[in-house]
Amino acid sequence: MPKETPPRWDRRMQQRLARGEAAALGELYDRFASLVHGLAHRVLGDEQAADRVTREVFGYIWENPDAYDPKQGSMRSWVARITQGQAVARLRQAEGGRGSREELEQKVRTANAAARADYIVTSMPAPLRAALELAYFKRRDYRQAAADLQISEDEARRRLRLGLQLLSTANLLPREGSGRPGYGPPGYGTSR
Repeated sequence: MPKETPPRWDRRMQQRLARGEAAALGELYDRFASLVHGLAHRVLGDEQAADRVTREVFGYIWENPDAYDPKQGSMRSWVARITQGQAVARLRQAEGGRGSREELEQKVRTANAAARADYIVTSMPAPLRAALELAYFKRRDYRQAAADLQISEDEARRRLRLGLQLLSTANLLPREGSGRPGYGPPGYGTSR
C-alpha cells in the first residue's frame, strides 16, 4: 500500500529550510516547539534539559533540512523522532553513572513509551482524541461520550477502541536497526 503523500506544507517547509530562510525556521519553531519541549520534558523530567533538547533539535533541523524525507512521513513525525532520540540520549548521559545498566535501560524504555504515548495522542485525529479525553479526563463511558460528542454510541465505541489500540502501540519497542531513512543521520540521538 503506497504511503500517503505528505502535506504540501511539509514539502514547502523543507524547501524553505534548505534555502536557508530564517523565517521558515521561526515558523517551524512556532508550530512544533511545544511538541518538542513536551516530548523532551516527558522523557527527561527536567525543564532545563528539555529546553536544551529543544534548542538542539531545532539547531539540527536548521543545519540538516535535507535529512527530512517526505516519502517517509510527515515533518511532525520526523521532528518528534529526532526529539525522542535526542532526549533519550540525554537521559542515558545523565543517568550513565548512576544505577545499574538494567535500571538505566528500564528508565529509557519507560521514557520512550511515555514519549510515544504523548506523541500518539497529539497526532491522532481530533475525533479520536476528543473521545479519549472525555473517557480519560472526564471519566465518561462510551454512552456519555456519544452524547457529549453528539454521535452514535457505536461510533463512540469505535473511536474509543481505535484510540486505545493506537495508544497500546506506545509500549511496543522498535526492532533494532529499524530506524527509517531520512530521520536523522545514523547515531543522531545517541550518546556522544
